[in-house]
Amino acid sequence: RMQRPTLDVEHHHVRFLGNLVLNLWDCGGQDAFYESYFERDRETIFRSVELLIYVFDIESDNPEKDFDHFSGVLEAIEENSPDARIFVLVHKMDLVHEDERDMIFEDRQRIIEAHSRGLSLQCFATSIWDETLYKAWSEIVTNLIPNIQLLKTHLSDFCRISDADEVVLFERATFLVIAHTSRAALPHRNFDAHRFEKISNIVKQFKLSCGKTQAGFQGMEVQNSQFSAFIDAFTENTYIMVIVSDPTIETAATLINIKNAREHFERNFVRS
Repeated sequence: RMQRPTLDVEHHHVRFLGNLVLNLWDCGGQDAFYESYFERDRETIFRSVELLIYVFDIESDNPEKDFDHFSGVLEAIEENSPDARIFVLVHKMDLVHEDERDMIFEDRQRIIEAHSRGLSLQCFATSIWDETLYKAWSEIVTNLIPNIQLLKTHLSDFCRISDADEVVLFERATFLVIAHTSRAALPHRNFDAHRFEKISNIVKQFKLSCGKTQAGFQGMEVQNSQFSAFIDAFTENTYIMVIVSDPTIETAATLINIKNAREHFERNFVRS
C-alpha cells in the first residue's frame, strides 16, 4: 500500500508472542511537531518509555537540524525515562550506491554516537526494499521479551543435544526471529547474513498460499545434498527451524527431538 508520513502522534497496539502487547507511539518527524513534543506534550510522550527507536533519513537535506532534534529527544528521554533502551535506524540506505553503503553508514553512526549525550545506543542501516528492516525489528523486539537470555540458553542446549548445526526460533504471527543458536565447531561456510529474514519471507508467502486454499500451515521439510531443514510449529506462539547436516541423523530422530523440546519449552517458559 502507499506509504504516507506520520502526522503528529499515532498510537498502535501490536500483539507479540501471545499476550505481550507492544504500545507503539509513532511520532511524526516534521519540524512543526517537534515544538509540541518538547514543550506541551513532553512528559506525556517521553514518560515510561521502555524503548526508543529514532529514524534518520539518509537523504535528508538538513542533517544539522536532524541532529538538533535527535539531541532534544535524547534529553527528554534522559529526563523522563533514563532506563529506556535506544535504537537508531539510518533509513533509506537503498538510495546509497551499494559500494558506498558501509562507509556512509559507519560515518553516520560515528556522528550519531557523537550526539548521543553519552547514552548507550545501537544503530542499524535499513531499507524497506531488503531484509535489513526486518532484521533490525527482530533484534529490537527481542529486547522486550522476558527471560530472553534463559530462552537462548535452553535453545543452545537443544541445538547441542540434537546435534543440529543451527536452530532458529520464530514468533508465530509475525515470523520475526526471536532467538537463534549454532554449534561453535561448525566448518567455515559462506553463510548469507540475511538468511533468517529471507527464510521468514518465504515461509510467510507460503502460509499465505495455504490460507488461500483454506489449508493450515504446520511445517515443512527441505533436503538437499548438504543439509536437511525442518520448520515446525513449536510452542503456542512460536515456530522452530532446525538445520542438520549430519547424514547419519535420521529424520525421525530430529522430529522426536523437536517434539520433546516442545513439551520442555511449553512447560518451562511462561507464555508472554
